[in-house]
Amino acid sequence: MTLAAVTEDAEIGPRAEKAPDAFRTIKEVSEDLDVPQHVLRFWETRFAQIRPVKRAGGRRYYRPTDVDLLRGVRQLLHGQGYTIRGAQRVLRENGVRFVQAVGRGEAAADAPSPQETEPAGEASTAEPPREAGADRARAALEEALAELKACRDALAALRLPPEQ
Repeated sequence: MTLAAVTEDAEIGPRAEKAPDAFRTIKEVSEDLDVPQHVLRFWETRFAQIRPVKRAGGRRYYRPTDVDLLRGVRQLLHGQGYTIRGAQRVLRENGVRFVQAVGRGEAAADAPSPQETEPAGEASTAEPPREAGADRARAALEEALAELKACRDALAALRLPPEQ
């Protein structure tokens, strides 16, 4: 493995930067993406496509493609406001390479639908928010149904009695 550069870290002295194609530890990925380590482990449980190499003792090593995928998932969830389900749908419909491209800034996902976003301060288990016009539409449909029932009753009253 070749070293790309050596940087000076004030706390621990000279530190070697890894080559772009080197594997990364969970700590390095966490710092790079500004996401806590436990969140990365959680995303592994929700996105089957995120599969870091695990060595003895369960240490995770992320390949560059894994890091790109995590960066894309982060962009979908934090940058664009998708829910986990919405991000899973984007991944399923568009594929891993598309989400990796989103993470690299080479592609953009469509804006999430209202069902794929979480209103601020609400848990993901809450009912999806009702749109403002939904109540008006329901009232109009109920009114139309009442009119149709009245028409049915009027037609039934006009029918001739059956001959005996």
